[in-house]
Amino acid sequence: MKISTAWLKEYIDIDMSPEELGDVLTNIGLEVEGMEVFESVKGGLEGCVIGQVKTCRKHPNADKLSLCTVDIGGDENLNIICGAPNVRGGQKVVVATLGTTLYQGENSLTLKKVKIRGEVSEGMICAEDEIGLGDTHKGIMVLDDSAEPGTPAREYFKLSTDTIYE
Repeated sequence: MKISTAWLKEYIDIDMSPEELGDVLTNIGLEVEGMEVFESVKGGLEGCVIGQVKTCRKHPNADKLSLCTVDIGGDENLNIICGAPNVRGGQKVVVATLGTTLYQGENSLTLKKVKIRGEVSEGMICAEDEIGLGDTHKGIMVLDDSAEPGTPAREYFKLSTDTIYE
C-alpha cells in the first residue's frame, strides 16, 4: 500500500520530518518499506527566483544575444546574457541563479558563471520548457507585473512536494 504525507495531513496534524513520520508509522505497525519524494516539477525549481529585467541591450559581439541586468531582489543586479527574441526591459521573468540545476527529461544542466563572446553571464532567464512548466520554447516566460523580484519561483508557481510511503 502507498500513502502520501499530503493525504495524511488532510486528516491529522503532522509536524515532523518525512523520516520521523516513517519511523512513527513503522512503530505503530505499518511497516514502511520505502519512501520516495514526489515533485510536481523535477528539482522543485530550487535556485530559481522571480526577477525583473532592468536593462536590455544588444550584445556587442553577437547578433542574436542581449545583455541584460536583472534585479532578483538582492543587493546587486545580475548580468545575464539572453538569446530569447522576446526579452525586454521591465519584464518580470524566472531566473535560474548560479548553482541551480535545471532538468529536461533525463538531461540536467547546472548553471555556472560563464563568459559568452567576451561578456559575463551570471544566470539564465528561463523559458517554460527549461524549468519544466510547459513545452514552449519560443522565448522566455514573461510573468504578470504583480510578480515580486526575489520571490522563490517555487512559491510563485505554488509547486508541491510530497513524500510517498510504501
